[in-house]
This record gives sequence, structure tokens and C-alpha cells, in this order.
Amino acid sequence: MENPSSELLEKLQSIVERQKPDARFVIMAPMLGLDTQSFDRLATSWLQQGGPGFLVDGIPFRKVIDGQFYIQRLTVRRLA
Repeated sequence: MENPSSELLEKLQSIVERQKPDARFVIMAPMLGLDTQSFDRLATSWLQQGGPGFLVDGIPFRKVIDGQFYIQRLTVRRLA
């Protein structure tokens, strides 16, 4: 998911802004209204570049669908 929709970015920003600076928290596909495969594509870019206002801080939790591993949940740390 190279260009997330503005609605998705608003949901994500709302989640991040509720956290205190430097707090660790979880982001999951259902929180953003995404299926696992769509979330995996988005989460992969966050692993490489960081996300808007956070960095991945832990090992991604993956789910197997039809023999493929997809990221279903990420633990992240809010930037100050």
C-alpha cells in the first residue's frame, strides 16, 4: 500500500496522538479497517522507513494465510 488514503492516515494519526511520547503500543489491521494483506504491505514500509510519528519497536506478529506469512500486528514506539 504505497499511498494510504487520507481516511486511513487520519485513523493512524488519531491512534498515535493518543499515546505519550516514547510510549510503546500496538497497531493491528482491524484498528485501521484493513485486511491482513493490506496491513502487511503498509507495515512492511513502516519496518523499512518508520511510520508517521513512530518507529517499529519489536518483532512483527505474523499470521499464516494460504501458506504465506503476513504481518498482522506491530509493536511500535511513538517518537517524541
